[in-house]
Amino acid sequence: MHSVSPVGYLRSCFREKFAIPRQPQLAPAARGVVELLPPFNNGEAVDGLQQVSHVWLLFLFHQALEEQPRLKVRPPRLGGNQSIGVFASRATHRPNGIGQSVVRLDKVEAGCLWLSGIDLLDGTPILDIKPYVPYADCVEGAHNHIAATAPATIPVDWQPEALQQAQLHARRLNEPLVELIEQCLAQDPRPAYQQPLPERRYGCRLWDLDVRWHYPQPQHICVLEVLPAA
Repeated sequence: MHSVSPVGYLRSCFREKFAIPRQPQLAPAARGVVELLPPFNNGEAVDGLQQVSHVWLLFLFHQALEEQPRLKVRPPRLGGNQSIGVFASRATHRPNGIGQSVVRLDKVEAGCLWLSGIDLLDGTPILDIKPYVPYADCVEGAHNHIAATAPATIPVDWQPEALQQAQLHARRLNEPLVELIEQCLAQDPRPAYQQPLPERRYGCRLWDLDVRWHYPQPQHICVLEVLPAA
């Protein structure tokens, strides 16, 4: 029996699971900071990492841990209705709750790593950090016939007041909030099998804000408001 302990925790723009991109790099404006724990927070553990553009994060799906392992899962990429083996997917329901993502490393400080292109929830325990090695990690000729290409995006429009709200909070946060909302919603976070009525409202939390939208057409999003979270 082996046990592992986090080396740090992620402070993320994503405050809830809904609307997090299903893979890293799909929302380059998604930012976060890994805050390292002792003894890894004194600078020695990240010495040399300034020479690296991307890192692998090994982390814990801390809000999807299950006592009974799943052998089959229903990935969104297959419409949410077709099941495949858990080891053929990147579903959050893992035998040991472990996930991995390759993310952009924007800045290195003693005790902190500043990242973008993330797909992790705020508060995620980070189990390990490894440098991305292009010649080894990018395999020429590799294929995945389940997910051969990036998912198609859908158009995102704004109500004028919602865009003004987002721009105001972007300046306050000093974050690319408009881009973040557009990149996340363009991935269509609703369940793949769902066909919502036009009047149904959806929402998620990004940073300290509630973002609300609806689908005036099945494959078209309109952002309705961006307001401080209640």
